Amino acid sequence: MIPDLGKYADAVLGSYAASFGLIVALVVWSLWRGARVRRTLAEVEARAAKAAEGKRNV
Repeated sequence: MIPDLGKYADAVLGSYAASFGLIVALVVWSLWRGARVRRTLAEVEARAAKAAEGKRNV
């Protein structure tokens, strides 16, 4: 059931749309950032493993 918003309908619906858009943008940014951090961490761990292996062979 949709409430009657009267003359404020445009403002209220626009606010809902803007809020929804910002939430979606935040979730997308968070997922993108998480993937980037995960990739960077894997690179750092690989370098650390190589360095540790090099020290063992010496």
